[in-house]
Amino acid sequence: MSKKALTKTGHLSFPNMVKEKGFMFFIKVANVVDYLKNIVRNLFSNRLEFQEFLKQCYQIGNKSVGLISITGIIIGLVLTIQSRPPLVEFGAVAMLPGMVAVSLIREMGPVITALICAGKIGSSMGAELGSMRVTEQIDAMEVSNTNPVNFLIIPRVLAATVMIPILTLYADALGIFGSWLGVNIKDDVSLQLFLSHAFKSVEFIDIIPAVIKSFFFGAVIGLVGCYKGYNAGRGTESVGIAANSAVVTASLLLIIVDLIAVQITDLL
Repeated sequence: MSKKALTKTGHLSFPNMVKEKGFMFFIKVANVVDYLKNIVRNLFSNRLEFQEFLKQCYQIGNKSVGLISITGIIIGLVLTIQSRPPLVEFGAVAMLPGMVAVSLIREMGPVITALICAGKIGSSMGAELGSMRVTEQIDAMEVSNTNPVNFLIIPRVLAATVMIPILTLYADALGIFGSWLGVNIKDDVSLQLFLSHAFKSVEFIDIIPAVIKSFFFGAVIGLVGCYKGYNAGRGTESVGIAANSAVVTASLLLIIVDLIAVQITDLL
C-alpha cells in the first residue's frame, strides 16, 4: 500500500482507498492475462509432460470418484422422491424417468459434479502448488532451467479438462440408477423398463451441450486452482488462503460459465 494513500492520522482516506483498490484490480487483471498467455504459449510450443498428465488424471479420478458416486445416487433419489407426488396428482407418473434423466443430463449432473470437483480438485491444486511456492520448489525449478508452467500447470489443467466430462457422465449414470431405486420405493419397475422410458425422452441435443460445457468446467477448475497456488504468497498461511480462494473463485466462475452455456444452448 502506498504512503500517499495515507492521511496524516495514518488511515486511508476514502478517495485514496478507492484509487488503491482500483489500481490493485487492474494489477490482478494484468496478472491473469499474463498467466493465460503464458499457458497458451507453453501449451503449443513445448512438449506435453505425458507421464505427469496421466498421473494427474489418475489423482483427479481417484480423489473424486467416491464422493461423486454417493452424490450421483443421492441426486437421482432426491429428484425422484420430490418429483413423484406432483406427477401422481396429475396422473403423469410415466413421465418421471424421462424427466429425471433430462434434468440430470442437461443440468444437475454437470453442475453438481463440477462444484464437487472444484472443492476437491481446485483446493488440492491450490494447496499443492501453494506449498511448492512457499517452500521455494517452484523457484528452484526456474533456477535449474526447468519450466514450471509446462511441468506443473499444463498437465493439471489438461487433466481436469479431460476428467471432468468423464466424471460427469459417470455421475449421470449413477443418478439415473438412483432414480430407479427411488421409483422402486413405491412401485415395482424393472431396470430395463425404467431405462427404456428414461432414454426415450433424451435426445442427442441434450447430451452434446452438457458434455461440451463440462469441458469448460474442467478447464476453469484447473486454471483457477493452478493460478491461486502458483501465485500464492510467501508465508505458510498463504497455502490455506490459496486453497480457499481457489474453491470460492472456481465455484463462482462455474455458475457464470453455466449461465452463459444455457443462454447459448437456448439460442441454438
